Amino acid sequence: MNLSNLQPAEGSTHNQNKRLGRGEGSGKGGTSARGHKGAKSRSGYSKKIGFEGGQMPLQRRVPKFGFTNINRKEYEGVNLDTLQLLVDNGMITDSVSMTDFVANRLATKNEIVKILGRGELKAKLKVTAHKFTATAKAAIEAAGGEAVTI
Repeated sequence: MNLSNLQPAEGSTHNQNKRLGRGEGSGKGGTSARGHKGAKSRSGYSKKIGFEGGQMPLQRRVPKFGFTNINRKEYEGVNLDTLQLLVDNGMITDSVSMTDFVANRLATKNEIVKILGRGELKAKLKVTAHKFTATAKAAIEAAGGEAVTI
């Protein structure tokens, strides 16, 4: 090791940026690597999302169609086989309500829960939810349980 090959210890330096605008002698003075004129050369420039250089953006070129119902209710579906799995794992015993759905991460506290009829339910449960499908309600009652609508 001598003065011609000294370098800092590995990992001790972090800044590898070009030092722009520090005079002509640096090779990065003048326009500071921004080129001449145009929006990108100005201070305060920030491109709008979806901006395509003045060309009509894709989001405006594509035709719009269809209809979105603003009053639509989004239900979080919970199937009977999921309820049976919770019973088998000992997470629920005789009744299921919103607190149980939230605790087992099947829904969040603000979601509307609908019980769906996939799978079979062997356990006798009192299920409390916002809505039930006809098959789910029939299956719960066939197992000796009760379907309570909130």
